Amino acid sequence: MSVFDELLANNQSYAQSFNYGDLPAPPRRHIAIVTCMDARIDPISALGLDLGDAHVIRNAGGRITEDVIRSLVISQQLLGTREVAIIQHTKCGMLSFTNEQLRDKIKQDLNVDASGLDFLPFTSHEESLREDIRKLLGSGLLAKDTIITPAIYDVETGRIHKVEI
Repeated sequence: MSVFDELLANNQSYAQSFNYGDLPAPPRRHIAIVTCMDARIDPISALGLDLGDAHVIRNAGGRITEDVIRSLVISQQLLGTREVAIIQHTKCGMLSFTNEQLRDKIKQDLNVDASGLDFLPFTSHEESLREDIRKLLGSGLLAKDTIITPAIYDVETGRIHKVEI
């Protein structure tokens, strides 16, 4: 049995008491949260949100990519969000390697040339958040009145603090 088979069994219990079928698609709080895929982060609980309050977009490092911009455009244009929080976290694995190191590992393990991929590692939260905000603003695809807030989640304490950029 796979892990996903176990999760499907868990879903049966969840579905028995599920009573959120009438939630509207637009998030109640009109916010989209971009954060890391790290399994130590539960953005809904950490921010005191309920199901239906926010869009949560996750990827390695909580970075702004073309796909994240695509999702934010849909979130704003079709579902009414007007605020974006970019939340990175302490002890992030994205701080622990370079593009070249990962490309070498892929070549060694898979015999595949990944030289065209940027995995978006970083050495500073502040600099990567600055870069991501520039990328968002430079896209021209977000509403002009969008509030963008960078923040860092501490995996040891569960606290989130804003970052002044």
